[in-house]
This record gives sequence, C-alpha cells and structure tokens, in this order.
Amino acid sequence: MAGAQHYPPATLYLVATPIGNLADISLRALHLLQQVDAVACEDTRHSAALLRAYGIERPLLALHQHNEREAAAAVVARLQAGARIAYVSDAGTPGISDPGARLCQAVAAAGLRCVPLPGASSLTALLSVAGWVESEAAPGFVFLGFLPAKGAARERALRRLAQLPQAGVLLEAPHRIPALARELAALGARCLTVGRELTKQFEEIATLPCADLPAWLAAKPQRLRGEFALLLHPPEAAPATDPEAGPDAGLGAEALRVLDLLLPELPLKTAVRLCAEITGAPRNALYEAALQRQARLDS
Repeated sequence: MAGAQHYPPATLYLVATPIGNLADISLRALHLLQQVDAVACEDTRHSAALLRAYGIERPLLALHQHNEREAAAAVVARLQAGARIAYVSDAGTPGISDPGARLCQAVAAAGLRCVPLPGASSLTALLSVAGWVESEAAPGFVFLGFLPAKGAARERALRRLAQLPQAGVLLEAPHRIPALARELAALGARCLTVGRELTKQFEEIATLPCADLPAWLAAKPQRLRGEFALLLHPPEAAPATDPEAGPDAGLGAEALRVLDLLLPELPLKTAVRLCAEITGAPRNALYEAALQRQARLDS
C-alpha cells in the first residue's frame, strides 16, 4: 500500500520519527525516506543511526535550532531545483517543541509545498491515556511545551498554567523535573497525569494530585531519569453558590487550604491575590473568606 503513494517533486516532507520505540515508525515514512533526494535533520549523527536501523542511506543536511534560518534557505534552493527533501527532528513530530516551524515558513514563503507524515508524539500519546475528557466549561487543551527556565518569564508561565480553565500539557527534561514538581505541588489536589519515558522500555504513567508529585518522583531514584510529558487536568468546577451560605461557599477545599497557609504569613490583600493566582478561585469570594478568617485570628 505504501508503494501506491505519490510523492511529488519540489516538496518538503515533515516526517515524524519514534520517540523511543523504533517500531513506531510508519510504513509510509519508511517508504518516503527511501524516495527522497536528501534528509534534513536536527542531528546528523542521530538521524544517520536511525536510518541505518531501517536499512536506509540518504544524504543528510544539518538543520537545527541554531542554524534553522540559514539552513532553510539552502533547503528551499534544493526544492526549487525539483528535489524531494524530508525533514526529521531527533524524536517525534518536527515543529512541536522541535525545529521545523521556521523551515516550513520559508518553504511556504517560496510558494512550495509542505506535506506532513504523521506519527509518534509524546503530546498525543499522553493525552490518549490520561482519561481527560473535554467539557463545555473547559474545552480543548493548551500546549505549553517547555516552560521558560527561570526568572520572571517562568513565573508568568506558572501563573498562566495555574489559572487555565482547560487542561495544560507540559514537557520537561530530567534535570529540571524536581523544580517543576515543587512548583506544581502548590496546586494541591488538582489532578496531574505524568508520562515518563513514553514508548520506551521503562515507561511510567501515573495520575495523581499535584501535591504528590515530589513524593512520587522521590519514591524511586530512576524516576529522575528520562523525558517527561505532563497533563494538568482542568480544575474541578466549583459548586453553585448558595446566597444563604457563608463566604466559604463555592471556593472549594483546595482554595481554602491555600488561603489558610498564606494568611498567617502575608498581608491580607497579598494573600488573596496569590491564592487567586495559584488556584484560579474568584478573588472577591477569596477576599470575603479572608476577612472572616482574619477576624477569627484577631479575636
């Protein structure tokens, strides 16, 4: 069936490659890689070994995040001469937290065609097993990829993540996962699905409260190795507020827990603001609850 495929010239083919298990390559991808005139790739050494595993030899062109603009111009020139060129990143689907997007922009700007060959992706692999169900209140998901490493940009990204009404998908490297686990733990009981080493021999998938992630990582030393994909589930919908109820109504146990932790340490307004940013709870309701709690503390 793969032999019946048509691969027009002067076309760039974006080819997804395995993220761990070599058997996850598609028949279409294997057939295409045998037909192209060259393979542009994120790392020529990695891709050479990958192609050898399938018995394929093709000229390789280096195109990675540090030379993507310049290398894209060379690829466009080859395409304009009628070549068929494939692009592969080191693992998974090009352009998704991997190089490839700027290359596609350059090819499209030259009036040439880009054709995707779908396949392995840690994003879709994790979503498929997380038990996450879309709802009208929280439709779709937000793909955040790798968060900024530090500073104000990271703080903004974490605040945005905490306030998301939808699910959020993150990627993380092993040397940074302990720090991310500590930051996510502030979200308390909010549900999180962790995928470690997806598709590989020592794959682990677990769904647990955010507060439990540091302990889960620490339970086994090998959990600090490998690549991570994480799905932060949408926050649970707050129950409808009863006008006769007190100021705590509708806030949820987690918002109140965080508020109780912050109030003894910070000024009331600061505690309310931070609690709203961390939990996504409405600030007005938090303020009323904080006033009641502060009155009890002062009495």
